[in-house]
Amino acid sequence: MITGCSRGLGRALAVGFAAAGWRVSGCARSTEALDSLKSELKGENHVLDPCDVASDSAVAQFASAVLDAHGPPDLLLNNAAIINANAPLWEVPAQDFSEVIDINIKGVTNVIRHFLPAMIERGSGIVINLSSGWGRSTSPEVAPYCATKYAIEGLSSALAQELPSGLAAAAMSPGVIDTDMLRSCFGVDSSLHEDAESWAVRAVPFLAALDLTCNGVALTAP
Repeated sequence: MITGCSRGLGRALAVGFAAAGWRVSGCARSTEALDSLKSELKGENHVLDPCDVASDSAVAQFASAVLDAHGPPDLLLNNAAIINANAPLWEVPAQDFSEVIDINIKGVTNVIRHFLPAMIERGSGIVINLSSGWGRSTSPEVAPYCATKYAIEGLSSALAQELPSGLAAAAMSPGVIDTDMLRSCFGVDSSLHEDAESWAVRAVPFLAALDLTCNGVALTAP
């Protein structure tokens, strides 16, 4: 199950996992982008529905549909995130700051809240929360985003300590990838980095091979 699967890393992961024979569940805010993704996925019985992860009630409804169709996910990938427009922290509008927090932290927690109990009841599953290099270091003008990814590192580590046997949770930094998010920060220099599709060629098998030894580990995608 992949959040934020309509573009960037999430879309590349969805395509890659489907091509590898996995049944994919996913959500994003754009219905049009999800419809486009559906036409690309190999295989059948994928569940792609619009959902704003910042809304707990929307996530509850989405999770119910996925669990009814597929049961608890083997691999839960919290990928959905946004970044603030480049600006010193004191110039970031309050609403913009709140939206970054709501999606990047609360959204991850909403998804965990509504999927993890079913995974615990089954007794297996892995939760991977996508972090960032900016969850382990910082840069100017992206302080809100850095704050959320540092939070994801701490949240994931604490969650790993809470899980019963048979389950694992970890934060994973994907590395520096040419996506819309990176372009908003780096501009044309973003194109100097690897694109999401090439990244997913390595990331999908890496994620698919994870086992319980990843619990609480600060992962970095290959």
